[in-house]
Amino acid sequence: MEYPNAFTGKTAHPTTAELTATLGGTMELWDELVSWLATEHGVVDQEWTFSGAKYGWALRLKLKKRAILYLGPCDGCFRASLVLGDRAVKSARESSLSKALQKAIDEAPRYPEGTGVRILVKRSADLAAVRKLAAIKLAN
Repeated sequence: MEYPNAFTGKTAHPTTAELTATLGGTMELWDELVSWLATEHGVVDQEWTFSGAKYGWALRLKLKKRAILYLGPCDGCFRASLVLGDRAVKSARESSLSKALQKAIDEAPRYPEGTGVRILVKRSADLAAVRKLAAIKLAN
């Protein structure tokens, strides 16, 4: 099942109230992930970006000028996206990632800037994969 971005037709980024209403119970997971990145890795810069009508709004989390993670709100869940460079992909393949996450990396689209991995977050267990990949990206 496809989960499109919930804010594709908006001209301004979502407000906290709109985000909370859209994410529902996963708003806690969103906040937990943002807080973890800030506390554990110093990723505190946040910027809402609009990637066009097809992709909608996403919260870009940055460390200095480096984009670490994008969070795209969907109805009742959110998509965590990151672009891994070649060293990070190599490191991810050598780590103890689940088979499903390894497969996601293998099937991810390749861009000039790296491999674009997207993880749908619907429950607490989904955060572990996002945290692992974010930590690998930050280390490489």
